[in-house]
Amino acid sequence: MRPLADWPLQARQRLVGVFTDIDDTLTTEGAITPDALDAMAALKAAGLHVVAVTGRPVGWSEPFAAVWPIDAIVAENGAVALVPTGDGRLEKRYQQDAATRERNFERMQAVLERIEKNIPGARRATDSAGRECDIAIDHSEFTTLDDDTIAEVVAVMRSEGMHATVSSIHVNGWWGDHNKLAGARWIVRELWGRRLDDEMDRWAYVGDSTNDALMFEHFAHSIGVANVRRFESALSHLPRYVSQRERGAGFAEAAAAVLAAKNLSAR
Repeated sequence: MRPLADWPLQARQRLVGVFTDIDDTLTTEGAITPDALDAMAALKAAGLHVVAVTGRPVGWSEPFAAVWPIDAIVAENGAVALVPTGDGRLEKRYQQDAATRERNFERMQAVLERIEKNIPGARRATDSAGRECDIAIDHSEFTTLDDDTIAEVVAVMRSEGMHATVSSIHVNGWWGDHNKLAGARWIVRELWGRRLDDEMDRWAYVGDSTNDALMFEHFAHSIGVANVRRFESALSHLPRYVSQRERGAGFAEAAAAVLAAKNLSAR
């Protein structure tokens, strides 16, 4: 993980957009901060796309998608997108059809109940009511689970054939082919009719935890906010660069690096 100052100027000048995680990347102590909001607005004003990709549920994401300066929020690890329409409404788009979502939802509730019953201390995330395509166990938001218990939760989910990832606050599980990277590819097709893989070197990704490892692997312009160091030993792939500051301030620092390059190229 190299300092942002090592990020080549020419690479930053060529960017067309920024993907970002939300929890502990945009947010600080669970809330969006003015510096992160201002950074998103500045990126948009400079003509860049801004898309959040999160493990948070679609229900939790709706009020933020409605007011943040953002092109979309891809929620539930790539399963569903919220797209502002420009007239105050939000358009909801899914990767799975309604029958698949309904079938999976019932099965996931059974797994969730099994985890809560059989693993001491494991409790569903408080935002679970807003989830449509996955389940989540809280490990660091309002409940604290040790590493062994987190690993046990992951093992139960995977024993059921589910994908399971660990974010900075939750363990998420779901059925389907989607994940954060697939969600990023999908939303670029949906909104702009382009293939992300054809322009991967023109997008940056900002994240903070182990469920960002896939994005860190595939994006050459991957940035970890400073609190990513908490997960450094557990990450299968590290971000290419790391900010000096943590959480929302770290995102603002990454955005400033992009904007400084864009401003120079405009002169």
